[in-house]
Amino acid sequence: MALVSPSMLSADFLHLERDIQMINESEADWLHLDVMDGSFVPNISFGFPVLEAVATVCQKPLDVHLMINHPEHYIGQTAKLGAMMMNVHQEACVHLHRTIQEIHHAGMKAGVTLNPSTPVSVLEDVIGDVDMVLLMSVNPGFGGQKFIENTIAKVKRLRRLIEDSGSKALIEVDGGVQGETAPRLVAAGVDVLVSGSYVFKAADPKAVIHSLKSL
Repeated sequence: MALVSPSMLSADFLHLERDIQMINESEADWLHLDVMDGSFVPNISFGFPVLEAVATVCQKPLDVHLMINHPEHYIGQTAKLGAMMMNVHQEACVHLHRTIQEIHHAGMKAGVTLNPSTPVSVLEDVIGDVDMVLLMSVNPGFGGQKFIENTIAKVKRLRRLIEDSGSKALIEVDGGVQGETAPRLVAAGVDVLVSGSYVFKAADPKAVIHSLKSL
């Protein structure tokens, strides 16, 4: 059974508390929070004032995905939110191993994200240290994009790397996760499904979350 982490990027920001209460009442496991800086990715989403407000009402563990340059500068702030997971991009971290250590030292689980063009082999020397690997199945920056088919094969390669190394890392996928792609991702070895517009734009978001949980 997959874990489900709905992406707040697709929520109604005029009624954010209402949407978070829906998440609280749903079968969602986590809430996925995409922080974008307009530099590492070509979009700006929201920052710590919004995260701090969300943390006061969200009862689910916070799955914080920093799509930013120099994410290591924000480890303390992210930990202060009470975040369960801090996820950083391999492409944004010059000293990835040190950043993973610092995230753990701050009391959080450490995730590492790979962009679509980044091979899973770059994680060979840190796979035993991370708690989760997030594979982007769209190019990061905007919601509602079409799923990149190569992700299925990439999940299988990552699953082999995890098993061969003895790592306990979870596999998370974000981008184009919906009714058609989600079952194939779970079959390929995905543990955590991030879904944005498919959940929040649905007529019955709780039912959609339940359907994803049932895979």
